[in-house]
Amino acid sequence: MPVIKYPRLRDPLFYEWDRKAQKCGLRHTIYAVNGDQYTGEWLDNLKHGKGTQIWKSSGEIYSGDWKFGKRDGYGSYSVLDPATKEYKRVYTGWWENDRRSGRGTFFYPNGERYEGEWSNGLRSGWGKMHYKDGSTYEGQWLMDQPNGQGLLQLPNGNRYNGGWKDGKKHGPGKFFYPDKGQLLEGIWVADIPKCGVLVEFGRENAPAPPELPLPEIKLQDPAGVLAEAQAMFDDSHN
Repeated sequence: MPVIKYPRLRDPLFYEWDRKAQKCGLRHTIYAVNGDQYTGEWLDNLKHGKGTQIWKSSGEIYSGDWKFGKRDGYGSYSVLDPATKEYKRVYTGWWENDRRSGRGTFFYPNGERYEGEWSNGLRSGWGKMHYKDGSTYEGQWLMDQPNGQGLLQLPNGNRYNGGWKDGKKHGPGKFFYPDKGQLLEGIWVADIPKCGVLVEFGRENAPAPPELPLPEIKLQDPAGVLAEAQAMFDDSHN
């Protein structure tokens, strides 16, 4: 004998309760069991859109864009200062998959500041670092280190413009000494100049020039000497 199933007149109440529990769209503040709280937009029970998250245990706060439960888009991240009980900015910029990615500014606890590009949470691309001692580096970065071409300017006005690798001067570069009126052009390896030519550079306007001028170096082709040194360096590392 066949079994005849009659349609329900209405769904059980727990179906309705479950639908109401699903977070979607703009919601008021939602509190987690551990005390964390989030106010903003949701999609399918995930933070999605604009919203603000506060972590109770650490006092951290993020306000900005979310995508499927992760920080993604533009947003600002701050931490609570235990001494002043005020929020201090840590990072303002772009995020992807819950990590800093794209352009953004990072504020370090010691007062240093980085403005530039990020990838996977690390400084990568083009950026400028303001150091605590007053020096600055502007140029290429890779895996959180100066890497490629960049300009380092020191507080006393001296500056280096050239190649970098793993955070150190590496490859062809020029080191200007305006305080002495000299210029060193050569090739660096791991922060050490291996070969080069030191010449006068604005000696008459230098505030602290050496007592005696540099002897004239009679080289018909200084650029050729540097090119030869670079070739020797490349051969030794191939």
